[in-house]
Amino acid sequence: MADTVFDVIVVGAGFSGLAAGYYLKQYGLDHIIFERGRIGESWLSQRWDNFRFNSTHKLNVLPGEKEPADPEVFGGVPEFVSALKTYVSKHQLPVAENSKVISIEKPGELFVVTVSSNNILKNYLCKQVLIASGAANEIRIPSIAKKISKDIKQLHTCEYKNANQLREGNVLVVGSAQSGIQIAEDLLHAGRKVFLSTSCVARIPRWYRGKDIFYWVMDAKFYDIKAEELEDPKMLEFRPPHVSGTGSGKDSLSLQSLAKQGAIILGKLDDAEENNVFFQANAAMHVRFADDFSQKIKKIIDDYIDENKLSAPPPHYDEADVPDINASCASPITSLDLKENHINTIIWSTGFDADYSYIKLPVFDSNGKLKHKDGIPIYPGLYFLGYPWLRSRKSPILFGIIVDVEFVVEKILSYSKENLKSISAEI
Repeated sequence: MADTVFDVIVVGAGFSGLAAGYYLKQYGLDHIIFERGRIGESWLSQRWDNFRFNSTHKLNVLPGEKEPADPEVFGGVPEFVSALKTYVSKHQLPVAENSKVISIEKPGELFVVTVSSNNILKNYLCKQVLIASGAANEIRIPSIAKKISKDIKQLHTCEYKNANQLREGNVLVVGSAQSGIQIAEDLLHAGRKVFLSTSCVARIPRWYRGKDIFYWVMDAKFYDIKAEELEDPKMLEFRPPHVSGTGSGKDSLSLQSLAKQGAIILGKLDDAEENNVFFQANAAMHVRFADDFSQKIKKIIDDYIDENKLSAPPPHYDEADVPDINASCASPITSLDLKENHINTIIWSTGFDADYSYIKLPVFDSNGKLKHKDGIPIYPGLYFLGYPWLRSRKSPILFGIIVDVEFVVEKILSYSKENLKSISAEI
C-alpha cells in the first residue's frame, strides 16, 4: 500500500481530466492523473485519418490558455493531442501514462485505487476520486454481426483509419450518427460506393444567419437545458445531432447530401443471414426526422434574434440543409445480397459503451445508469465528468465539459475544506 495520500485521484488524461488537473493544481490540491494509454488515448486510437472536430478551435480552449491564432478552424486529432501534451508540460500536470485503473474501493475513510502499470499492480490512497474517462471506452457491435459471413471484413468505427485499409469493393456503413455519416462521406470522397444503414438522428445546420451554429445554440441556451426539463424523456437516448466539421465550414452534412454523392440511404439494420442483410423500411422517416429537427433549431434561433432585436443577415443557401420533403433520397430497399452488391466491408458505427465495472461502489442503478443529483453522484468524494446529461445537454461536449469541470472542482474544493474543518474541530 502506498504511503502517500492524495487529495484527489483523477481517472483519464483527456480534455476533461487535464482541465480538472489544471484547476486542482491552482487550488493546491495534491493529485495524480492516471491514463490507461497515452495522453489523449481515445482521440488517437478511435478516430480516422481525416477526422475533424465539429467545434472550432475557439470553442476547444483549455483553461489557462489563450484563444488560438486560428480560432475558426476545425482541427484534426494530431494537433489536438499535441496541444494536450503541451498543456501537460506547460502546467506541469502530474499525469501517469500507461496506468490502467483496475478497481476503486472505499473500505474505510479513504478510497483505495488499484492501478496496473507495466503489469505491476499498485494501490493508491486518496480522499476523493474524479472519473474523467468519458462514457465511450468500450466498442458496441450488435449480435447481428456474428450472423454475417466471415468472408466479409467487419470493423468498428474506432478501427477505421482510411479507405486504403479496406478490401476492394463497396462498403456498408451501419449507423448514421456523427461518426457514421462522416465516415460515409470520407469513403465517398475516396471513390467508394457506400450503402448507409440509418437510424433516428437529428441534424443541425453548420452555419446559420451569419454565425457558426454552435454560437447561436449557446446564445439561445439550447445546450443549457437539463434532463429534468425535457418534455420528452426519450430525448435522453438520442445521439448528438449531425453537424459537419469538414468542407467550407458553412455547409451542412445530411442524408440527402450523401445521397447526391452516391450513397444508398437505407433503413435501420434489422437482421442478417450469411451474405444477406435486412433493413427496416424507415429510411424516409429518418430523413424527415433530421430535416424537422434542423427546421426546429433554425426557428429557435430566428425567435431568439427577434426577441432580442439582434441584427443578423438572412440565411445563406445551404443545399445540404434543404428539406427533402418527399424523402426521395431514401431507398425502399429492405434486403441486400452482399456478394451481388460487391460489399466486402461492413463498418459498424454503432457507438460505444462505458465500462465502469472497476468502480466497486454503489453509484449505479440496476440498469447501469449513474445515480446522481445535479451531476454529483450520491456518494461522498466521488465525481464524474463527460457523462451524458451529467448537468445539461452539453455535458459530453468539449465546450460544455469546461463548465462542468469548474463546477465539479469547486465541489471537490468545498469537500476538502469541510473535511479540514472537521479534522480541526476534532483536534
